[in-house]
Amino acid sequence: MSIRIGIGGSIGSQLAPADYWRWIDLCEDSGIDSIWHSDQLVGETLEPLAMLAALAARTSRMRFGTNALVLSFRDPVVTAKQFATIDYLSGGRLLPVFGVGRASDPWFAATGTDTRSRGARANEAIALIRMLLERDEVSFSGTHYRYEGPGIYPRPAKPMPLWIGGQSAAAVKRTALLGDGWLGGLTAPDEAGATRRHIEAALAETGRTIDDDHFGVTLPMRIGSPEDPSVARMRARFYARMPDDEKAGMMRSFAVGSEEDVIALLRQHVAAGMSKFVMIPIADTPDDLLEQTRRLAEAVLPAIEDR
Repeated sequence: MSIRIGIGGSIGSQLAPADYWRWIDLCEDSGIDSIWHSDQLVGETLEPLAMLAALAARTSRMRFGTNALVLSFRDPVVTAKQFATIDYLSGGRLLPVFGVGRASDPWFAATGTDTRSRGARANEAIALIRMLLERDEVSFSGTHYRYEGPGIYPRPAKPMPLWIGGQSAAAVKRTALLGDGWLGGLTAPDEAGATRRHIEAALAETGRTIDDDHFGVTLPMRIGSPEDPSVARMRARFYARMPDDEKAGMMRSFAVGSEEDVIALLRQHVAAGMSKFVMIPIADTPDDLLEQTRRLAEAVLPAIEDR
């Protein structure tokens, strides 16, 4: 199992461009495997596909991806073309992860998107995007999308893995039917392991397989005290968007404490079958962000990754 640690980079306008690029350069130089951007159309965070195109130009080693791209308000043909372009410019370093979001997310109202069909639209969009990236001629007729015509060029440098996010029963089924991997949200080790087992059971019914090391999770991280004000603010931010039945698991997903505490939680996830990690640094200032990233790279990566 190939264990790799990436970092969540959903930075908004609160971080000056110069500070952002200073951070990206640190990640590139310090061995961080990948950078991930979330998709929040309404809010301060930057648009993910535009950011990934910029990362393709700025970096030469790190991979980068969406965590997770909401497809139901996007045109899948345009999205496939954007993917192909970014992948071409980066030499095959793009890693898309797809999600459907929550019905209460403000970007659905902002785009006039029917939330009741968001799962079905995502399923069709993922299937169509894969066909567009892999076939010379595409014929697709679904309830929400139809396409007859040539595939998308330039072709990806290598087959592009399409991962799925989410822990719901629908997400499990979506992963088994359409995904090449699964990246969980804020998930405790036992919950992540249970989701993997559900996906594997669903895969057995479909006859498909997913690589053993294509399972991962997203974890907020701070090397410091759980009582740090920045940790409380991060929890409150996530709490505001979460239903009550998910909050207990979210609390146990925070990798906060000493370097040894963070390493111990990651090892629990590895034991549960996870091998890909997106760590979201909890930091209040640009210098704090750099320090958290340095400590992750210097203390945690060597203890966890199997390079």
